[in-house]
Amino acid sequence: MANRSTPRATRRAALSVGWLLITATVASLIGTALSRPLLDASDYLTSVSDHADRIAAAALFDLVAAAASMGIAISLYPVLKGWGERMALGSVAFRTAEALMFMVGVACLLSLLALSQRFTSAAVADPASYRAIGDALLDTREQVTLIQVFAFGVGGSLYYWLFYRSRLVPRWLSIWGLVAMALTFVACVSALFTQNAVTTYTVVLLPIAVQEMVLALWLIAKGFDVPTPPAARAPKREPVSVGG
Repeated sequence: MANRSTPRATRRAALSVGWLLITATVASLIGTALSRPLLDASDYLTSVSDHADRIAAAALFDLVAAAASMGIAISLYPVLKGWGERMALGSVAFRTAEALMFMVGVACLLSLLALSQRFTSAAVADPASYRAIGDALLDTREQVTLIQVFAFGVGGSLYYWLFYRSRLVPRWLSIWGLVAMALTFVACVSALFTQNAVTTYTVVLLPIAVQEMVLALWLIAKGFDVPTPPAARAPKREPVSVGG
């Protein structure tokens, strides 16, 4: 079925998913760009305290990314459920888990900000203890990010597989998404065995970041193609009459 005959609700879903993909990616990139240089500084407690507004803005952008990430799967669910309701629901569950991990990361970031302000607001008798707590918060944030990326990979793989089955978007886009999502699992496994998880995420997750922007523009410009789901194509059985 051509895109011009796409039902209005499906067209709205395509626009919602497209804009949410852009929002999630852009908000996440801005949040990282604001916070990462401060968190990587050798004197990060002082840097974070001196740039409290940047940390607060990074936390806000992370919350926006969390809401958008969850919204993507929720908006896709009505479109995809006819092609695999359990997988569509699974994508909602995993992307919701991703959003929750975003929020835990934000909590760590804001806790680090509060700690840094205490560290710099008065003479500290034992700076090593503040540093130890700060390191623990940073480590927790890194591990939460690992779980977040894993949940993103699972949730995304589920709906890209349904895209592939349904041809709701061109198959080259679905295959690109599946391959890029496979790389997210490589990123997760690599992060378990390397000390530089951030570099691993940045390099390996680049293909899915580009793919999701292409997908977003496709959905905004053209929407979903809407072939009939298998359940709707199944012929109705005639009732069997009993007796003569």
